[in-house]
Amino acid sequence: MSGQINAFEMAQKQFDGVAELLNLDPQIAEVLRWPMREYSFRIPVRMDDGSLRVFQGFRVQHNDARGPNKGGIRFHPSETFDTVRALATWMTWKCAVADIPLGGGKGGIIVDPATLSVHEKERLCRGWVQNMWKNIGPRNDVPAPDVGTTPQMMGWMMDEYSKLSGQYTPGVFTGKPLGGGGSEGRTEATGYGVIYTVREAMKHLGIDPKESVAAIEGFGNVSQYAAIGFVEMLGGKVACVSCWDRNEKKSFTYSHKNGVNPRFLLTITDQYGTIDKAKAQDAGYVIEDGEKWIEKECNVLIPAAIEGHVNGDTVKKMSKSVKIVAEGANGPCTPEADEFFKKNNIFDIPDFLCNAGGVTTSYFESVQNDMNFYWTKEEVLQKLDTKMTQAFHGVLNMSLKEKVYMRDAAYMVAIDRVVKAMQLRGWV
Repeated sequence: MSGQINAFEMAQKQFDGVAELLNLDPQIAEVLRWPMREYSFRIPVRMDDGSLRVFQGFRVQHNDARGPNKGGIRFHPSETFDTVRALATWMTWKCAVADIPLGGGKGGIIVDPATLSVHEKERLCRGWVQNMWKNIGPRNDVPAPDVGTTPQMMGWMMDEYSKLSGQYTPGVFTGKPLGGGGSEGRTEATGYGVIYTVREAMKHLGIDPKESVAAIEGFGNVSQYAAIGFVEMLGGKVACVSCWDRNEKKSFTYSHKNGVNPRFLLTITDQYGTIDKAKAQDAGYVIEDGEKWIEKECNVLIPAAIEGHVNGDTVKKMSKSVKIVAEGANGPCTPEADEFFKKNNIFDIPDFLCNAGGVTTSYFESVQNDMNFYWTKEEVLQKLDTKMTQAFHGVLNMSLKEKVYMRDAAYMVAIDRVVKAMQLRGWV
């Protein structure tokens, strides 16, 4: 997480503001401000050289009033309990705003996965499950991949859970590999979901997609398919992408005079989202400091890397032509950035609406696991488009009706749904 921003304090601050708008009962608000359950544990792992290394693991289950907790597992060297708490909280609102019957959870391990061998990663994944298996499952908490984790890792985790529980249980993890209980369309889902919401925002604002230019932060899974979708679905141009270079331990911005070709960049990008600098330069790409992405001339800004990077300082560097900010990452924009967007009439698509494509398709994966019947990619993406479009208009309608900012409207829709579920179950 970036230095001075405490993600959980930010999540609570956002919630408190909307609780006030909704005139939410303070006692109900106190229930929702905090996760219902939190787990912190140590994972001893035998390394390839025979030494024993101990890793710190987490799982937070925020609220399961609407259904099983749902949320990724992050392997990141800067992981903190507060980051996991914030992401679990946002997952509750994300599932509710997308109107899928799940609650919010999140997990993590403090580790840089790029420093581990394949066998060390597998042992670490299995160790996480050995600590948590009694508190996860298809009916109570379904983890998924996130920063630093992959479909293969979910396959190992699902296998470990199945061994410990004594039965094949593909639905305990989503984001699994195809052929191992995974769903078609999952790889593209989050990035394409971002573009479905951008498309609807452009219709609302009367912007021609074919005349549009996007600047994208990141080149992990979400950014890759957001870039592809922006070019191939909308016919727009991508001015730049940025990426974390794991070799140089810093980020860089990649731009091209003819616009970025995301399909080409994918061919020279490793599994951690690091672009091969030499090959990019050979293809005519200009490589600049990682912060430069936000300064590029564009009308759509897509922060899709990590939380807190669009803040009170960086928004001042944004191009004055920006009309839409589409939050592909979780929590990329701070409350100070929100104030700047409001003042400058910039249309923000909040994270837990904008990037809900991933969790929506994870839900589809769980449904397919339950049925033991699998859909085609076309069916999955069509269902995703329908769900994301409905979710976007539900929030937009609330924003117009109540005359509130889009983030507040998304919270109002989500919190209202969670509170109603809690009331129906007799919790409050």
